[in-house]
Amino acid sequence: MALRADRQGAAEHGHRITAAIACHVARAGGTVDQLTRLLLHPDHEGGRHARNIALRSGQSRALDYIRRVWASATEAVSTTRALGSRHDAYEVLAALRDRIETTPWRGERGRTALRVLRAHLTFAEIAGGPLHHASERQTAEEAGISRTTLRAVYETVLKPQGWLRRLRVGHGREGSTWYLGDGSAPNHGAPALPSRFRTTQFPPDLALEEWTTPETATTADIDSTVLGRLMGHDAFAHHGLGSAALMLISALHQRSHQTVAELVGTSSVSRATTYRTLRRLIDHGLVHRTGETWALAPRALEGFGSGLPAPATGHNAVPALGWDTVAEQYGTTGLAARRKAVHAVQRAAYREALERLAEHRSKAVVIVRDGHQVVVPAPRPDEIPPAWHAPDGRVLDPATGRTAPGWRVATDGRLILITPADQRSYDELAVAHAEALSEWNSAA
Repeated sequence: MALRADRQGAAEHGHRITAAIACHVARAGGTVDQLTRLLLHPDHEGGRHARNIALRSGQSRALDYIRRVWASATEAVSTTRALGSRHDAYEVLAALRDRIETTPWRGERGRTALRVLRAHLTFAEIAGGPLHHASERQTAEEAGISRTTLRAVYETVLKPQGWLRRLRVGHGREGSTWYLGDGSAPNHGAPALPSRFRTTQFPPDLALEEWTTPETATTADIDSTVLGRLMGHDAFAHHGLGSAALMLISALHQRSHQTVAELVGTSSVSRATTYRTLRRLIDHGLVHRTGETWALAPRALEGFGSGLPAPATGHNAVPALGWDTVAEQYGTTGLAARRKAVHAVQRAAYREALERLAEHRSKAVVIVRDGHQVVVPAPRPDEIPPAWHAPDGRVLDPATGRTAPGWRVATDGRLILITPADQRSYDELAVAHAEALSEWNSAA
């Protein structure tokens, strides 16, 4: 006898073992025929799952399953690198960070995706490899965005383009298991990106009836470490300085004294958005303009501006006194704290619900009677005490210790009163059970 939950867990465990064996065979240069012979060999413990499929569903079904596992294993082996040590893992993460910093992230959604990806890179660096664990709430807090926006960039940018793969969905106190990719996966079947994802600086060429080449370059050059350090602050929320300011600050920190044309390429921000964001930054004294080039103020990364002379912007520039003052000016102060408070309440409610389910959930016990499976009801919280039980379902009187005629214990543990003319329904018996239990508790 095996419970349904146990069978499902055993099947998932068997599939993971089969997939691991297939990846090992593929990495060693084996073939699908060799994998088939290995898994179907009666003495190979790792092939028990495949042999069980053959016994239950036939040999052809088992062979189809092995071929599907082999296809997934060969694809995974061809697109990943074996990490032999922690040093190799950090080399992979360093190369991935360089790729992220030189990839153009155009449009508001692209810049938001970069914030999410940088948060996952931080988690991976802490974990010591591309394989890491992170929940949606944890990632949203790190990136400084909402969960709704987080899920949108997961489905439209990061997953389709091969930057992230969710290997296992989190449950309870465990976050989801993620694997960082290099963004080279084909974009097959990916949902169409919104129109604002690409620049709208130039109108379509009416003669060619198509859009011209985007003004941003095909490569970027930013410092993602600076971006990861600042993106969670309230000053860079959607209604604050925004992601465009993050990109420009990261690009200027990577290479100072850039022209607007150069910033358009290195930050992947359109020309109009670059001018608009630079005006915001110069109003706070966070950037300086020298001729045609722009540079960060000495303490700009801490949010402190300077009162150096700046071009006229239509109003007097007020130097910033920290990121908190910038957030206060834009009315975004406390967004991160409120987001964390909401997430804490949601986590507490979720864990409380899991605890309630765990209290009432019990594994079903199945017995075989006359060739049929019969589910034995689990003990109920209102089951009568074992001291009242007597053989054959009879009940002991707690006052006298003798068998009480007419009373019985039902199969679900309820105390019921049987009379010669008893034709009550189950609901009526349940009401009678509550009354009888009260009486017996009083007698006891």
